[in-house]
Amino acid sequence: MRKERSLRQLRQSGMTLIEILVVLVLLGIVMAIVAGNFIGQGEKAKADAARIEIQQIAQTLDLFKLEVGRYPTQSEGLQALVTAPSGLTRWNGPYWKKREIPKDPWQNEYKYVVPGRSGAPYEVISLGADGREGGEGVDKDISSADL
Repeated sequence: MRKERSLRQLRQSGMTLIEILVVLVLLGIVMAIVAGNFIGQGEKAKADAARIEIQQIAQTLDLFKLEVGRYPTQSEGLQALVTAPSGLTRWNGPYWKKREIPKDPWQNEYKYVVPGRSGAPYEVISLGADGREGGEGVDKDISSADL
């Protein structure tokens, strides 16, 4: 009798397969929510980094204009901040400390547009996570005209 009772207690004290599956599903849901929040934060951080870098490029363009007397032309592009365009005698660069203009956080080239929107002399643009014009959320373009 005693042996029978201890076997019954052993069977009752364990978890059934359904209980284990329910716990696993709940853990999966919690992990998906937490991971989704972290992924969203990563893309937001990249967008913030692009804004900061665009502002740094804009400041460097202003220094170029201060010394040269004009902003780089469309054909000279942002490369004029690193290497002297031909025919410029007052170029005192490189204005960008690194040897090349960085790519945006999604590894796409920054676009340099002359003239910019709304009468701005230029515009520096990151095309966002998708690398294409337009978009919403993390795919939205980031522009110096909007900062």
